[in-house]
Order: sequence, then structure tokens, then C-alpha cells
Amino acid sequence: MIWASAILFDLDGTLVDTAGDIAAALDALLVERGHGALGEAVARGLVGDGARVLIEKGWRAAGAPAPAPAELDALTRRWFELYAADIARRSRPYPGVRETLAVLKARGKKLAVVTNKADEPAAKLLAALELDSFFDAVVGGDVPFRKPDPRHVRVGLAALGAGAADAAFVGDSPNDAKSARAAGLPFLSVPYGYAHGPVEALGADVALTAFGDLQGVLA
Repeated sequence: MIWASAILFDLDGTLVDTAGDIAAALDALLVERGHGALGEAVARGLVGDGARVLIEKGWRAAGAPAPAPAELDALTRRWFELYAADIARRSRPYPGVRETLAVLKARGKKLAVVTNKADEPAAKLLAALELDSFFDAVVGGDVPFRKPDPRHVRVGLAALGAGAADAAFVGDSPNDAKSARAAGLPFLSVPYGYAHGPVEALGADVALTAFGDLQGVLA
């Protein structure tokens, strides 16, 4: 059992399955630039390493020449526009997320999101899915450092007025695991997400079998 009064959560791949909307924006961008759409099943498999890497992978998968750095910057900005315009059409909280957050909140836990997603789309997504009311703080990717930098996690702790000894981090990726450990927090892994590898490789302090397990694991 993990003793924690404050719980920090990753967003994409942990709280919400966002891959469908992320993939749709990639396909829309590819078509806009004269390339063929990959289809959600293929595009979904490219999600998990940020927008720039997503676009680079998407261009390769479509058989298109790799974008030059300046073009990649422009493509990334355009992808964000396409994604933000319809951010929650396909995205849904994972099973048990809403119910478990409600239980944790009722127990007096302080909850925060710490995500590499930019502040505005992170807030927009949480509001669209009516998850925003559960969280005392949302720390997005507009800070000068992002996971796996532990300072990102420490900003989340500070926003909750909590210390590492009183907190835990829940996530789905190596970046989540590395940043949590370096910040001195126990790391709890969800059994899904966008890690592109076996969840066992994350070396979590607790490997959840379902999100709802948090209700019993967090004292």
C-alpha cells in the first residue's frame, strides 16, 4: 500500500485515451499536404512521443520525404491547430477513471495532472470531458522543462503544497517513471497507454491491473 495525500497523474495514455484524436489530426495534416492518410489503426501506433516525433513518424509511414527542421516546425504548429479544433471527438477517459477520481477526491486527496501536453489543450481536454473539477492543479508543458525532467514533477508538487514523501505519481510511460523516481515519488503504472513496450519494463513500485485499483492501493 502507498501512503500519499497528494497524487499526480499523467494525462494522455493514463487518464484519457487521446490517441484517436491525435491520429485524426495527423491524418488530416497528411492529406492537407498532399499525402495519403494512414488510417487510425496505423496512426494510433505512432502516438506517445510528442507532436514533432509523431509528424516525423507519420511522414515516414506515408512514404513522404522527411521534413526539414523549419518545415517540421510549421507542420507541428499546424498539427496543434487541427488537434485543438476537435480535441475530444474520439477521446474518452479510461474505464474507472472518473469513478476513482471521485473516490480519491472524496477522501480528501489532493490531485494534479502533470503532462507534457501544452497548457491550453490540456485544460481544454479536461474541461471537454468534465474531468477538470477533480484536479487542484494542472501543470502542462509550457514550463521550461518537461518529463522526464524531475523539475516538472516538483512544479506539480509545489502547486499542491505537497512534498515528495507525501505523494505518488501515476503514469504509463518511461518518461513518467523516470521523472517520478528522480523526484523521489513512488511510481504506479497503468496497464495500458502509449509506452510502446511491456509495462513490466517501467519497473513500477506498483503495477496496477486496472485504474480502479488505486482505490485500494492508495491509503
